[in-house]
Amino acid sequence: MMIFVNGEQRELLDSATVADLVAELGLNGKKIAVELNREIVPYSLYDKQPLAVQDRVEIVHAIGGGQPETCGDGLVIAGVAYRSRLLVGTGKYQNLEETRRAIEASGAEIVTVAIRRTNIGQNPGEPNLLDVIAPDQYTILPNTAGCFTADEAVRTCRLARELLGGRKLVKLEVLADQATLFPDVAETFVAAATLVKEGFDVMVYTNDDPIAAKRLEDIGCVAVMPLAAPIGSGLGIRNPYNILTIVENAGVPILVDAGVGTASDAAIAMELGCDGVLMNTAIAAAKNPVLMASAMKKAIEAGREAYLAGRMPKKRFASASSPIDGLFF
Repeated sequence: MMIFVNGEQRELLDSATVADLVAELGLNGKKIAVELNREIVPYSLYDKQPLAVQDRVEIVHAIGGGQPETCGDGLVIAGVAYRSRLLVGTGKYQNLEETRRAIEASGAEIVTVAIRRTNIGQNPGEPNLLDVIAPDQYTILPNTAGCFTADEAVRTCRLARELLGGRKLVKLEVLADQATLFPDVAETFVAAATLVKEGFDVMVYTNDDPIAAKRLEDIGCVAVMPLAAPIGSGLGIRNPYNILTIVENAGVPILVDAGVGTASDAAIAMELGCDGVLMNTAIAAAKNPVLMASAMKKAIEAGREAYLAGRMPKKRFASASSPIDGLFF
């Protein structure tokens, strides 16, 4: 019989099951998730789920794209406390070893991954991202990067939940177009409402619009992530006053997502009162990604301390540091 696997035709025996397909593709023992005709197939049912003519199967894995102990000034998302306020992505690195070293240098505890179709022809011994970024050491945050409709984003989150053993935390982004990668806010509202209803803990990427950010909080998202500038641009925070307004009116964590270019950008975000920063390109595209990851870690910490300390007020004229009284001339 003929079926479709990740969009391509494949011929199988008439009596084949999902387990037979997985074995034939050399994916036994791999960290994958399987969708059959848009329905998730749990791992425990692979050998009981028969395949039929014209079935459409999607097989995905995580690519670059332990629960932390509670701490005094930690970042709390969906009831879980994290020591680090820096979240990092896994895309654009030269190889998995550089990915591992940069993430370690960043001190991040939440790491985002993209969900993509498996490479059916890959070497059985080829390492998987989840073999390098172990789920028992990091909180793996699957994202919906590359999705342009609410339906695509919801399907991706369902597959991610299956892939990661039922974990509910996801990063939602629904993009409007390829050129700007700005969020499609209307579709984001639809996807967020569906995912929250299905029990997901949704961290959501949006534009720097205070009204949209509040709406997403009201829908039930556990964190709102306004952009600082277009994804991958490195332009830094283009509209700090909108970010400040979002922070001042929020009842959930606010994390800047997209547009950070260097350590000073991260520090500014934290000085505005943001709860954290998510970045990928700013680290991965640096000449020395591991060193930049270390710089970003320090910037996040310094910015948070400066925010807690409370900066001095800005003044128009000079104010001498040393007293005038007691001069001897």
